[in-house]
Amino acid sequence: MLKFDRYLLSEFVQATLATTLVLLMVAFGAVFADVLRDIAEGRFPADMLLPQLGLLFLNWLPIILPLALMLGLMLAVGRLYRDSEMPVLASVGIGPGRLLRPVLGLALPVIAVIAMCSLWLAPWAERVSKEMVNAATRNLLVAGLEPGRFTPIANGGVVFVSRMSTDGTRFERVFIYRQKKDRLDVTTAKGGHLEADADGHRFLVLDDGFEVEGPRQGAARDYRLMRYRSNQAEMPAPKGRYDPDDPRLLSTLRLLTDARPSAKAELHSRIAPPFLALAFALLAVPLARSSPREGRLGRIAMGFLIYLVATMLSLYSIKLITNGKIPTALGQWWLVLPLLALGAWLYFTDGRIRAPRLRGASR
Repeated sequence: MLKFDRYLLSEFVQATLATTLVLLMVAFGAVFADVLRDIAEGRFPADMLLPQLGLLFLNWLPIILPLALMLGLMLAVGRLYRDSEMPVLASVGIGPGRLLRPVLGLALPVIAVIAMCSLWLAPWAERVSKEMVNAATRNLLVAGLEPGRFTPIANGGVVFVSRMSTDGTRFERVFIYRQKKDRLDVTTAKGGHLEADADGHRFLVLDDGFEVEGPRQGAARDYRLMRYRSNQAEMPAPKGRYDPDDPRLLSTLRLLTDARPSAKAELHSRIAPPFLALAFALLAVPLARSSPREGRLGRIAMGFLIYLVATMLSLYSIKLITNGKIPTALGQWWLVLPLLALGAWLYFTDGRIRAPRLRGASR
């Protein structure tokens, strides 16, 4: 590789790494807040915080990396224009076409990582995450129960557990207080366990206890006492129902043989990110073209707007494929191929649109 190519490649890599770091920090805040909310609502156990964060990040990489590649290239090329390096290169016959080698030297490895994440790592992470949550739904600790602490339950009320087994599957000496409009309900039990139905709803199965029901205010004798051998109390449902046939959880090879429209939509959603990343990389160079005194924020905003519109159209096309409004064979190619053609045309014309020549114009 020539010294000139190594210089440009180093500039591109540094700007892209810095952009990726900033975007990952922003995404980390959103993912961390989402996981903490699920833990507080009893959907995840606290010890699943780090695994869930890592798995969710793998799902975000096919979204973050194309934007980081585009913005990184725009920042690096924009700096070359701002420091008058590009006009000097143009004066000795080095145009934007000469930048293709270092641009692809950065873009192709990043596109390979995006393809690996989109086609393999992200579906694997989604499947492992759902399996972890599904396996933990029968654990009392996942439901948010802790010995010696009052915990909110579904439909209002609180539950208090005195003792719990070490594996978090059974409990002893429980107290439950619930309110139903103008009446209250107090339930006690000697022990029990947690169960989940096919729809993902979780219930505390209470063994051998008493239930007292009466008014919150009013007649003192309007109370009913019931002794039971078995009773149930609903707990907060886990986040999302686990379905092993969900297209989002299937491998890419299985999606190739799945004829469901939702499976084809998921397949196209995994194929599109690498091609979109290549289109964004080609668009970055002509979009960054500016005069030395021109500000860069407008160019960066335009690039981000193009990325946002393309991403929204990609998500919308997935919905259309799922609903059968777009042929599955067409998929997202109607978006990917024109965007690639536009990026290649703007790259090799340096983003310049020539005015048409008029007939009979004076020479």
